[in-house]
Amino acid sequence: MKFAYIALGGLLGVLVLTLPALTAEKTVVGWIEKVRIFPGNFLVHAKLDSGAKTCSLDASNLEYFRRDGKKWVRFDLEERREGKKLTIERPLLRWAPIKRHNDAPQQRPVIKLGVCLGQVYKVTEVNLVDRTNYQYPMLIGRQFLQGAFAIDPAAKYTVAPHCKEPASLE
Repeated sequence: MKFAYIALGGLLGVLVLTLPALTAEKTVVGWIEKVRIFPGNFLVHAKLDSGAKTCSLDASNLEYFRRDGKKWVRFDLEERREGKKLTIERPLLRWAPIKRHNDAPQQRPVIKLGVCLGQVYKVTEVNLVDRTNYQYPMLIGRQFLQGAFAIDPAAKYTVAPHCKEPASLE
C-alpha cells in the first residue's frame, strides 16, 4: 500500500511539472513555411520536420578560411524559386555527424544563423549541405521548433515571417 502512495505521488509530481508545458500557447504552422535567414534578411521555403533534430540549409561554393585566428566558412545561398542569391560568411562552430537514411553518417559544417518563422526569431545551429536534389532549400528541425510551434501536417504556408532584423546574431 505504501508503494501505491509513493507511485501516485510521483505521478502527480510529474503531471504538475509537465502541465505548464502541455498548456503553453504554441503557434500552429504548416509542414512547409517561408522563413527569413539572418544575416541577409533572405527569404527561403522550408520543410518543417519534427523527425529531424537540427536545421539544414542548402549551401553551395563552400570555402573555409581563417579570420582573426578562427575558422570561418563562406557559402552561397540561393532561392531557386525567386532566382535570388546571397553570399554569407559565418564562424565555423564545429563539424557534426548527421545520420542519413540507409547510409553512413555524413560530416557537415555547423554555423549559427538567425531564423524567423512567423513572429518567432531564434539564433540556431544550422548544418550546411547540398540540398539541390530536395524540393526545399531548408529543413527546420526539433531544436528550433520545440516549445514554440506545433506542426499541422495538412497545412502549408500558414504564417509569414515577420521579425525585425536583429542588430547581431549574438
